[in-house]
Amino acid sequence: MPETSIYELSKFGQSVWVDNISRSMIRSGKLEEMIRLGLRGMTSNPTIFDKAISRSADYDERIQELGSAGRSLFEIYDDLTIKDVQDTADIFLPVYNTTDKLDGYVSLEIDPRLAYKADETIKEGKRLFQKVNRPNVMFKVPATEEGLRAIEELTAFGLNINATLIFSLAQYFGTANAYLAGIRRLSKSAKRLGPIHSVASVFVSRIDTTIDKRLNQLAAEEKDQNKKAELLSLKGRAAVSNCSLIYKKYLEIFSSKDFRELEAGSANTQRVLWASTSAKDAEYSDIKYVTELIAANTVNTMPESTFNAFLDHGKVPRAFRLETCADMKTFYALKGLGIDINDICAQLIKDGVRQFEKSFESLLGSISNKHNVVKNNNL
Repeated sequence: MPETSIYELSKFGQSVWVDNISRSMIRSGKLEEMIRLGLRGMTSNPTIFDKAISRSADYDERIQELGSAGRSLFEIYDDLTIKDVQDTADIFLPVYNTTDKLDGYVSLEIDPRLAYKADETIKEGKRLFQKVNRPNVMFKVPATEEGLRAIEELTAFGLNINATLIFSLAQYFGTANAYLAGIRRLSKSAKRLGPIHSVASVFVSRIDTTIDKRLNQLAAEEKDQNKKAELLSLKGRAAVSNCSLIYKKYLEIFSSKDFRELEAGSANTQRVLWASTSAKDAEYSDIKYVTELIAANTVNTMPESTFNAFLDHGKVPRAFRLETCADMKTFYALKGLGIDINDICAQLIKDGVRQFEKSFESLLGSISNKHNVVKNNNL
């Protein structure tokens, strides 16, 4: 493996996954090349699948075949996405084996329309687990209140879970406890704990995007230049501060006596995964949420553009520092301006679920459009 900056991250202790999937990546050899450069996993979501299917002809033949056989839109979606995930998992299998099951995963989102329906999420997760039938697949469950119950149940059943759409410290705490409760239940059965891995996906850039917008509005209304400068100095700080507090809590939880007892039975830590790590503001470095979030035993899942940017000009310093006092000062300063991080995070989880629901409906619409176009072209 070449000594790329991506590979350097893995030597530091942070695994790089990419947030993208498409049939062209799988068939062209591009995915294998990215693995050679240091890539160690992949995540997907309805938005990504919608882009892959709607913007290429790679899926047209299969859509027509399944549509002609009378399959429903959901059944066609199920076939297309599971095939991509299976093929991707097979390509990552050597990574899975050489890292002793730490990496080499591809994540598949459970139907996001079930985000507030625990029992249906559990049922669908078990169905997908049986149908995908690959050891190195994680199933994504949003960390809603109902999702936490599903995370515990599916972990206890023996699934690898990617707990997603985490924004707040409280959400993270609930997610970690749901994982531990599931592992504890699993430890009481005959099943082995060693093969079970999980990640807690903490969304990053959306927090700064939301808070920065409010800071810009306040600064535009402020006449005092010193106060205006103070307002603008808070931009781009909240997301990483939030991650710092979450990482500190992660270290506390997974060094506790309770976890050490589970670890003695071969239980694995639930690694924190930094998600949504592309910089949305052109004022920021395009690798801001990589260089500022380098931490041992974590994952950073990047859009492909961020992966390429870090490959081009990324450095691997010991960037992540636990500065709880400084982080809390940031949040106190924001709260003094009427910007409460807890309120922001509560809204972002709702918006995130809604966005994935819309993307899922758009994905089904894209499949329907594709089927109709191909069918009409064959008349």
